[in-house]
Amino acid sequence: MTAKQIEKEVQRQAVLFEEQCQNGTAPTDGRMKLADFVPIYLENAKHRLSPVVYEKYCRMLDIAIIPMLGHMKLKDIKPIHVQRFVNALEERTTHLDGTGGKLSASTVRRYYTMVQSVLHSAYKLGLIGVNPADSDRITLPKVEEQKTEIFNDEELAKLLDCLEGEPLQFRLLIHLALNTGCRRGELVGLKWSDINYKTGILTVSRSNYKLTGETEIKSKATKTGKSREIMLPPYCLAMMKQFKAQQAQTQLMLGDRWQGDNWIFTQADGKPMYPTTPTQWFSKFLKRNGLEHKKFHALRHTSATLLLSNGTNIKNVASRLGHAQLKTTNRYVHAVEQAEKEAANTFEALLNTNRKRA
Repeated sequence: MTAKQIEKEVQRQAVLFEEQCQNGTAPTDGRMKLADFVPIYLENAKHRLSPVVYEKYCRMLDIAIIPMLGHMKLKDIKPIHVQRFVNALEERTTHLDGTGGKLSASTVRRYYTMVQSVLHSAYKLGLIGVNPADSDRITLPKVEEQKTEIFNDEELAKLLDCLEGEPLQFRLLIHLALNTGCRRGELVGLKWSDINYKTGILTVSRSNYKLTGETEIKSKATKTGKSREIMLPPYCLAMMKQFKAQQAQTQLMLGDRWQGDNWIFTQADGKPMYPTTPTQWFSKFLKRNGLEHKKFHALRHTSATLLLSNGTNIKNVASRLGHAQLKTTNRYVHAVEQAEKEAANTFEALLNTNRKRA
């Protein structure tokens, strides 16, 4: 189902349930199945979720949870059923979208967390007496501690060197990603009106996204719901002015065919750049230049670790990245410490003459 189809079905089911409540036929006496409760859950959750996360929730429920657990009455779901659900996901040899490969432990845990959330909502609404998916009742696959993906100094130097031969729009995109630590959606959501050349401050207030099955690119507030101000270095401001002039020439050439709305990063006709374009372009760029593949998000991680390793206060880094909590920024402190440890180990291997004599 597409996002629009899911949305319509959720609304239909919510209206149906409300009507059933009014005429006393709603199955709240133990007859309600998990599949019947899902639209109620989604309707309640929608107001606190971003459109992108809401779409992910709908997809997870649609392709795995409803097919595997939806037929069961809420009151009949026991920890053993949730455990079997988890086990079945672990044992799969294909992904839920049909592609090959086993599901990672973190993916299995995400689906379990979704089940836990649905059943917790049913518990809070008084439809079940306990949550059978409580974490102390279920054995989950162990997730290996994931290393924060960053570009080290050598990799970053090579990346920037290779970047010089690329189109100005993408050079600016990468430099802004490194200078601001902005998320992908925030970068493609920037407008020229967001930059104050006199103060050098860039205001990040929106994030662009596109839902599956839809053609329109939409904007929403940033992840925290708050805007933030980031001061840019002079070279970055100069690059922005250069690209602004280049874009103005393109706009003049296209005339009425230009459909832009003051976006910095655009498609050929001035419409905002697709949110997936930075990821796709960056992957091809790394491969084309023989650089190790890393996610586009690694630029955000690299920005944070560069600031911390060069003495920037962690609170300032958190503010720059738009983190609501300091503990989120702390992960980069660990990355810096790990990099320092690796550097020390390198010198140990290269310079410890006593070790060589032994």
